[in-house]
Amino acid sequence: MVKRQFPNPKELAELIRFKAPTLNAKRRRLDRALTIHDLRDIAKRRTPKAPFDYTEGAAEGEISLGRARQAFEDIEFHPAILRNVPVVDMSREVLGGPSALPFGIAPTGFTRMMQTEGETAGAGAAGAAGIPFTLSTMGTTSIEDVKSANPDGRNWFQLYVMRDRERSYELVRRAAAAGFDTLFFTVDTPVSGARLRDVRNGFSIPPQLTPATVINAIPRPEWWVNFLTTPKLEFASLSSTGGTVGELIDGMFDPTISFDDLATIRDLWPGKIVVKGVQTIEDAKLLAGRGVDGIVLSNHGGRQLDRAPIPFHLLPHVVREVGSDMEVHLDTGIMSGADIVASIALGARFTLIGRAYLYGLMAGGREGVDKTISILGAQIERTMKLLEVSTLDELGPQHVTQLSRFTALPKPATDAAEAAVSSKARAVRTPRPASASTGNSRAKLHPST
Repeated sequence: MVKRQFPNPKELAELIRFKAPTLNAKRRRLDRALTIHDLRDIAKRRTPKAPFDYTEGAAEGEISLGRARQAFEDIEFHPAILRNVPVVDMSREVLGGPSALPFGIAPTGFTRMMQTEGETAGAGAAGAAGIPFTLSTMGTTSIEDVKSANPDGRNWFQLYVMRDRERSYELVRRAAAAGFDTLFFTVDTPVSGARLRDVRNGFSIPPQLTPATVINAIPRPEWWVNFLTTPKLEFASLSSTGGTVGELIDGMFDPTISFDDLATIRDLWPGKIVVKGVQTIEDAKLLAGRGVDGIVLSNHGGRQLDRAPIPFHLLPHVVREVGSDMEVHLDTGIMSGADIVASIALGARFTLIGRAYLYGLMAGGREGVDKTISILGAQIERTMKLLEVSTLDELGPQHVTQLSRFTALPKPATDAAEAAVSSKARAVRTPRPASASTGNSRAKLHPST
């Protein structure tokens, strides 16, 4: 029999913990965000459909982006025990300089369209956190203004090679003069990918006022007030503006870029140079020995070629082939600190966040970007402590198993000789028992080693 009594006022008082209300609406909504997905939900409520979909979307069926994110979900961690890890060091030496965390902010175009503070918020937050910020050729804040927003931090510049080569060369010179220490030479955008959300939304740069956009603006007045009362949205480094994203890319970028262009830019640029958009082991090997300091395994966030290779799956194989020759970085699909820890464990020297940064920006401007960095940093720290490693260098393939939902079929023989060898091998192979069916749909285990 349970003995009952009237509540004791003194004991009841000990249970009451009223918090003072937060009057600042921005701070209140950001305080409730515990994950990058939470920031995404806030961003979606506060941003008009066209710019949100530009950020959120990918090319064609958006299969590449979905697979990239699935690859991170399909990992298994292997924690150690009894290692005595009260604190962890999350800092990283990358491209000849320090970073307080193993990730930086990736280059994103049209950033002031997502939220009026744009690249200034990203650069300022990166500088405060001690991580690098990357400005895109398609940025909406100038090279010089980014330097002003992040005067003492590390600024990187991402370059597209344009049809008018001299315009690209001038951007390289300006970034060097402003003290940017690293240049990202992007190679995955010879033409624009088919970003169907933008087409369906009638999305253009700058956004146009139509009946649909006016209706969509009604519950999002702050975005429109900022858009209409701040300087015109245009490229800070380019003169062209107006039209769809695809039209701008196809009109300005040059699909004939080659290794000769890389050599020219290497000669012009005094700092570190990284090739962004590598998607095969063969191309990674071709870049070794060409004066390149690093590569970024990336399919452009799934925004170019749909069904492109999954960067996270490529990572251990590329690191094995070229990791001793240059740094290997990774982007596409990162949505948590655990994703970053898994990437470091499989050999990535560094990682870059794009959408995760923009979700924070749309959710709360500079404070939202600070929140993104804070969330990811806390997740990295917690994951490292649960794995019981005290430094990033202690992370290794033994901590992660990649699980795959797909198994690649053998490639068809390319000539008669290969076909003959293949036929002979099949003839001498021991047949499988009938019970060993290949129809098993369960995920295959791929140890990272």
